[in-house]
Amino acid sequence: MSLDASLSNWSQPSAYRPRSAPQTVGKTRIMAMTAADWPAVRAIYEEGIATGQATFETAAPEWSAWDAARLPVGRLVARRHRSVVGWAALSPVSSRAVYRGVAEVSIYIAAAARGQGIGRLLLTALIDNAETAGLWTLQAGIFPENEASVALHLACGFRLVGRRERLGLHHGRWRDSLLLERRSNRVGVDGEM
Repeated sequence: MSLDASLSNWSQPSAYRPRSAPQTVGKTRIMAMTAADWPAVRAIYEEGIATGQATFETAAPEWSAWDAARLPVGRLVARRHRSVVGWAALSPVSSRAVYRGVAEVSIYIAAAARGQGIGRLLLTALIDNAETAGLWTLQAGIFPENEASVALHLACGFRLVGRRERLGLHHGRWRDSLLLERRSNRVGVDGEM
């Protein structure tokens, strides 16, 4: 069944069970990102951009611009030996105080490391970091054609909110984007922060 044909089934959250994120699995460790990781992070970002399926962006920014656009919490890298093989980060969705607990997810895996469970390790750790920091909603905008990313987010407790049609012009053609979100069951429950 195609992704488009099965979108109606995606509106229900998966049977994700929150747990502490694994920090080490096999030879892959999840660690806090530092500025020194930027060259590797940028290279992985550029690999994602090159696929045409990861983002509306057409070029990776300089460190200062990337750093200014991301929250200080939830900047993670996945390392194998000494190499960064993936990264995840959070961006604010608004400067308004009411949205202080809502962030947008970015997650990228090196081409040579895709399909090895690194995305799930990173996203699980990112969710744990976000909730520890008091964030109650995470959202992701994903091209419908990026089925692996959609499946990853759904497996980690995100639900499909909807399809945003012709949201942006990308390389000369209009692209749709799926909006997925994950509401914490630990943070902001019953009006408490």
